[in-house]
Amino acid sequence: MSTLRFAGGLLPRRSVAEGQLLSPGDPASLAVTDFTREHPVTVDADRQIDDALNDMIILGVRALLVYKESRVVGLVTSYDIQGERPIQFLQTSTFTQHRDIHVAHIMTPWDELSVLGWGTLEPMRAGDLLHLMDEAGLTHLIVVESDRQSSSCIIRALASRARLRRQLQRTHH
Repeated sequence: MSTLRFAGGLLPRRSVAEGQLLSPGDPASLAVTDFTREHPVTVDADRQIDDALNDMIILGVRALLVYKESRVVGLVTSYDIQGERPIQFLQTSTFTQHRDIHVAHIMTPWDELSVLGWGTLEPMRAGDLLHLMDEAGLTHLIVVESDRQSSSCIIRALASRARLRRQLQRTHH
């Protein structure tokens, strides 16, 4: 038996068309990234934004949960990094260089994120979830579950409107 040696390991790349095709009547729970089945993709709040964007490209995702000291403190999307937020941050801060901008500077903080309870999501259908996100103008939605042992909440899942739209598109007409 030969032993393989590698300089390092990489996480598998997710396909952009991730997720099964769904009909509007399918359970909404099939349309979210459920963290009881898949590992959440995270980024440190102090990471430089271009590095975070590169992480998203490599992992095939458009959003990362932001953590600081082992707690989720927000969400950052590729649109946040590539849109107006970095420019607005530089204009209103003492920072002058794009390379000095960290994820924490432009993320959506936890208390500003739209959150849905798992108990509310469970009876919903995929079409209802898309309608909810469209009506509220949400690109992403955090799904939480209360922890019975403590007074905190567990981040159970993440819903992506773009992914849900792709899942609901039928290839046949």
